[in-house]
Formats: sequence, C-alpha cells, structure tokens
Amino acid sequence: MNFDNSRADKILVVDDSPDNVFLIKTILEEEGYEVSTAENGHKALTRIVESTFDLILLDLMMPGMDGYEVTKHIRGNTELSFIPILLITAHDSPNVAQGLDLGADDFIRKPVTVDELLARVRSLLRLKHSIDERDEIARQREDFVSRLTHDLRTPLVAEERMMILFLEGALGELSPSMQEALTIMARSNSNLLAMVNTLLEVYRFEAGRKTLAFQPVNIQQLTEEVASELTPLAQQKGLVIKVDVNEAAIATKVMGDRLELHRLFTNLVGNAIKFTDNGFITIHLDADTSDCGAITLKIIDTGQGISSEQQATLFERFRPGSHKRSGSGLGLYLSRRIVEAHQGTIKVNSELGKGSVFVVTLPMKQ
Repeated sequence: MNFDNSRADKILVVDDSPDNVFLIKTILEEEGYEVSTAENGHKALTRIVESTFDLILLDLMMPGMDGYEVTKHIRGNTELSFIPILLITAHDSPNVAQGLDLGADDFIRKPVTVDELLARVRSLLRLKHSIDERDEIARQREDFVSRLTHDLRTPLVAEERMMILFLEGALGELSPSMQEALTIMARSNSNLLAMVNTLLEVYRFEAGRKTLAFQPVNIQQLTEEVASELTPLAQQKGLVIKVDVNEAAIATKVMGDRLELHRLFTNLVGNAIKFTDNGFITIHLDADTSDCGAITLKIIDTGQGISSEQQATLFERFRPGSHKRSGSGLGLYLSRRIVEAHQGTIKVNSELGKGSVFVVTLPMKQ
C-alpha cells in the first residue's frame, strides 16, 4: 500500500549496463512503477539530490564510483529522507556484506528473475512506506503539540496579568483571605505558564524550528545576573547563592545565544534551589584559556542528591525524578538541547544525601 496514494512509487535504477537497465526498467514499469535511470554513481547522486525516490536499485560493480561508494554517500547525507537501497550483484561479486554494512537494505543476484525482483521491490517499498508514515505521524504530533502549546500561552499570559492587577489593588481593595487565595492562584498559573513555555521550546528544538542568535556573551555577567534574579527564591527557603569566579574566567566570553544561555542557567540554578532544603547553592565559574579553550560552569548544591539509576536517564525527554517535587521531566532535557546547540557538554555528579554538581562546559570566545 502506498503511503501517498496519489502517485506511483518512484524507483531509480543505477547500472552501467544498458541491457540490464532496459530489462529492469521494463519489468518495473509494467507493474506501474515510475522508473528513472542513471548509468553511473555520480549521475545517481545528482538525481537523488534533484528528485525524490522511494527505492534505489544499485549495481555494485560500476566503473569510477562503485555501488559501495554510492551507498556510503547516500547514507552519509543527513539531509536526505530514508531511501531503501537494493543492491544488484553478479554471482562472483565479492563481499555483498560490505554493502549491507554501509547501509544497503537488501541485495539480489544477477541474472535477476522477475518474481524475485518484484518480491524484493515490494518488500522494500513496504519498509519505505512504513517509515514515511511513522515520520509523518511524528511530525503531525509535534506540530499539534507545538500549536496547542502556543495557543495555551495566550490565556495563561492574560490570566497572569489580570491576577497581578488584582494583587496590586488596581480593581479594588482585597481582604486578607482573597489576597492569599489570589497569591496561590497566581503562583499556580505562573508554574503552568513556565511548563507550557518549556514544552514549546522543546518542540521548537525537535522540529528544527529553533533559530539561535549567536553573539559574544559575557558568562560572568550572565551568571551574576541569574544569581541576582533567583536570590529572592533562595531566601524564601533560607538558602544562600554564592558566585565563585576564578581569575581566568573573569570577563570571559562564549559565542552563544544569550537568551538561551540565560534559560539554561536559570533552569539549573532553579532546580538546585528547588531540591535543596538546607545549606547553599554555589555557582562556580572557571576557564581554560588555551587555544581550544572552554569555560566550565558548575552548579553545586547541598540537596538530597540523585541516585545513579536516575542519573542515567536524567537528561532524557519526559524522565522526571522520583521526588515529589519533580516536574514534567522536560527542564533538563531542554537544558541538554541548549548546551548541545552551543557545541558544549552537560553532565551531573551526585550521591544520595550529599548533594549534586551539574557541570556545563562551553567553547570559549576570547
């Protein structure tokens, strides 16, 4: 069954022998397939970039660029959607396994028989349709969630602004009980808005729709900014936020998106505050000023720590911790995506009962 019933499946036949091409093309066209041809590997790669195909029938032994090299080029092009490759080989052709290891999906030996050729073609086209359908469903799901998340933000933002007006007394004086109730409602609405914003950012990254504006960012300045913004939250729990900057890291810069790095640091420090009941949070900044220098940010807390089992999946999507204060499981996943978009790394060192250390390393801009 075709995934797209509005068109015939398109097959590219690549072979340097005109007789082989004529035979295979005739067999496939009689079955209703749309067939294109290429007489060598270079022309095949050009055709694949210029047009879309549902299947490639590829001769292994061709002069210039053989089937192995063509397969390697196709599988190495990350911009191409998946295309099944059926290798065509002579009886004495060496090592078909090499072609399969390079990414081909099946092979057939010459001289081909009609029944076997059509059976293998149908099998690989079913694979193609199945993968295309899976990808389309995933794309539609991501688009739906992205649109839904975006639409949810509008009423939540409006509600937040209205509650602020109420709490500021713009619509009349509030009794103590009303003030308390509205404060709880505003906090809950703010938490929900934060979750929606995180979900929206996650799907922007996953859909490839996230555009970063890279510029030199003063990491010390950004770190101190985040610490200042989150200090009131820490003080509510009796915690202290310390900023420790090594001399080498003073005024150092990275090429990055300042807004996304701010989101990253806020999330990590906010988590440290959330899961620490006593003690302090330390933001330690250090730098390697060599030619391939990097800046390292450590967020150190005196919280409950994280088990080794949880650490193994901590940065995965929808993997919240087991603590009652754990959230949606998207915050650290988004943090990882932001770090990776900056060509950096993020990891955690933790032991139950002894706190946690989150380590972010980013390439440095002198």
